Amino acid sequence: MNQVFRSKTALVVGWIWMVFAAYNAVDLTVRYSGPASMVAAVVLGVLTLLVFISCLRPAIIMTEEGVLVRNPLRNVFVPWRGVDEVTVSHVITITSGDDRVRCWTPQTTARERAMAVRRGKSETTGGTGGIRGRYRTEPVRSKGEQAAAEMLAGKTHADWVAEQLSERAEAAKRSVAATVLGSSSAAVKEPVTATAGEPTSETIGEPAARTGLMKVTWSPSAMAALLVTVILLVAAFIA
Repeated sequence: MNQVFRSKTALVVGWIWMVFAAYNAVDLTVRYSGPASMVAAVVLGVLTLLVFISCLRPAIIMTEEGVLVRNPLRNVFVPWRGVDEVTVSHVITITSGDDRVRCWTPQTTARERAMAVRRGKSETTGGTGGIRGRYRTEPVRSKGEQAAAEMLAGKTHADWVAEQLSERAEAAKRSVAATVLGSSSAAVKEPVTATAGEPTSETIGEPAARTGLMKVTWSPSAMAALLVTVILLVAAFIA
């Protein structure tokens, strides 16, 4: 099952705008008044395009085969065995060999990170039980609750997503390594006499060269939205 990570705020804002844009598009069609309506339609179309590619499209999708990064105009797919490093600054960056992709969402602001650090300090130092002040008391946390609080202390949503990506990539690499090791062991136990052009027991199980693991393509939906906006611009210019 695929897991999708994105900005919930951007998603809500995006769909609110889409409803607003649809209502106004119908209104402009019903009350069409020539060039003025065309100009309004172009402005509405351009704004809708920007909202679509910046709020609704961007996401990080974890699939069985790898991670799909949907940025405003491009899709980037990296198989799990090709994920070398996942880092977080204000954005998540995935490195594969000499290539890297900066994910549009989720992002971390300086304010969000500062709030996470403060929240982390209060979670790791509080909740030990006993009396605080004269009248206030706090319940004693279980070991599981305390461990979860310490694990999430100071982390933002982007940090958590990056950890999920790293763990999934490491698990996939361990699985591949175990498969290769099993194949190599079987080849050693049952040596095969090689003929010309056939692989020998020395080559069985050797990992293939890691080339072209990051695949970058233009997004069909983003290109279609851009084409519609261009058509509106041309129509407004002609009108």
